[in-house]
Amino acid sequence: MKTRDKHLFVAILTSVCFTAVNGQGLKMNQTQVIGSHNSYKIRIEQPLMDMILTDRPEAIGLAYTHIPITDQLDLGLRSLEIDVLFDPEGGLFSNPKELEMLTTAGVNAQPYDAEPMREPGFKVLHVPDIDFRSHCATFKGCLSDVLTWSKAHNNHLPIIITINPKSDGLDRPGFAKVIPFDKQALDALDREIWEVFERRELITPKLVRGKQATLRDAVADKGWPNLSDARDKILFVFDAGKELTDVYLQNDEAYARPMFANTESDNPHAAFFIMNDPVKQEKEIAGLVKQGFMVRTRSDADTREARLGDKTRFEAAMRSGAQVITTDYYLKSLSPDKDFEIVFGDGRYQRCNPVLTKSSTCDLP
Repeated sequence: MKTRDKHLFVAILTSVCFTAVNGQGLKMNQTQVIGSHNSYKIRIEQPLMDMILTDRPEAIGLAYTHIPITDQLDLGLRSLEIDVLFDPEGGLFSNPKELEMLTTAGVNAQPYDAEPMREPGFKVLHVPDIDFRSHCATFKGCLSDVLTWSKAHNNHLPIIITINPKSDGLDRPGFAKVIPFDKQALDALDREIWEVFERRELITPKLVRGKQATLRDAVADKGWPNLSDARDKILFVFDAGKELTDVYLQNDEAYARPMFANTESDNPHAAFFIMNDPVKQEKEIAGLVKQGFMVRTRSDADTREARLGDKTRFEAAMRSGAQVITTDYYLKSLSPDKDFEIVFGDGRYQRCNPVLTKSSTCDLP
């Protein structure tokens, strides 16, 4: 090896080791974090859960809960998922049918605060009338909780929030009729984000694109922002089907939308992907990560892995390099038998990306 090449090799090795030790010099996509799935969700009360399971045993997948969103952030989780339902007039989800059913059955339901549900704007819940309890009933309420926490915790890793728009509910007599999303609803959703956050507080498609022709070109050529610049900021991902995603991106040549969209890999807007099966998609995820894209995947689903004590998905997710791994079980106390937990080997929820760095155990406060 020539002397100059030796010096270059040593410089590269030194840089890699320095990065692995203290996280300096990383791009934001060179991290891997654990986040929560349906982050707002509060457990269905047991009498109601028993009624649901009698009718639909497969509904056991609804039997999970979360601690408040700010408590999740306190733990070290840096990704959240929020389901939103359009309620422009307010009141659409203020009288859950299952509360009426419990009363009819002679069961005293837990207190339910319907007041936030009467306000116009997007609501946050899992399944209308069935799985309706939330730590933050309104979208702006959830976002305000995140913003307040962020302002009180300087230098935190960027918080990635996946937004899942819901256009349907249960088609049963007396149940709420969910309003499908269209361009008007999507525009209103963006407005609620802008009403809570200032542009400087977000990592947006326009920011990442910079002067490149497309967002995809920017991610492939210059990459994501430096982690030092991304700290204390929020990144939103729009997770919907292709048809609604196309509506969201239609004519958005100026990249004015605040959310990154989950698209096909050859789409000009491609940057962030939702790929929820790391066992089947491990190689595909790793390939996208190596190209510079960001990916969210899941370590468990429908309570299945927690009930079986199976961490196969989590192990594949870690190996894949997906930057975000979501779970319902970041604490053992949340699992069915209080013994299943999704956390990195050092007991933390954030680390260097094993596919993009030489170390998976660097200091990422």
